[in-house]
Amino acid sequence: MLLLIIRPDLLFLYKDFNMVEYKNIIKRNPNKRFGKPCVRDTRITVYDILGWLATGMDSKDIIRDFPELNVEDIKACLAYAADREHKLQHAS
Repeated sequence: MLLLIIRPDLLFLYKDFNMVEYKNIIKRNPNKRFGKPCVRDTRITVYDILGWLATGMDSKDIIRDFPELNVEDIKACLAYAADREHKLQHAS
């Protein structure tokens, strides 16, 4: 199964939901942001990045505002969200 994300700034293919290896980028720490999944050792959550994308920011805008992030971090957040959604659909 292929899923194509259609965003000019984030155009890439996902295959079988093994997209970007987000597990090396997305971390949970119970002592940081109440255990929400964050990008590496930052306090920036997956939810933050998804929210910014949803409001129309593109990856360049996000990286300009948060230079500690890169395109792979943003892709990892999307992969994490897609994988989580996939797992929720199959769990029910």
